[in-house]
Amino acid sequence: MSLEKIIKTDQIEIVGDFKVLQVRTATIVTDDGVELSRSFHRHSLNCDADISGEDAEVQAVCNAVWTDEVKAAYAAHLEEQNEFFPSAVSGE
Repeated sequence: MSLEKIIKTDQIEIVGDFKVLQVRTATIVTDDGVELSRSFHRHSLNCDADISGEDAEVQAVCNAVWTDEVKAAYAAHLEEQNEFFPSAVSGE
């Protein structure tokens, strides 16, 4: 019996004007090459996120789609939200 646990990014989606990345990670458990279980974890990343802990594939996609233009538009959007809802954005 040879149990193996594999964790891999199996889906990356780019969503919306600000190129939010939705990342799905699969955890696969096998026994002698036969899959016993598979579970998923999902998380999303905005263009102001620290991506240093993400795998190389996710970082490459981020670097490709998060242009300076996208980052500036997202920052302007956040600033606009702060004008309309200052306590919600600042946490006050």
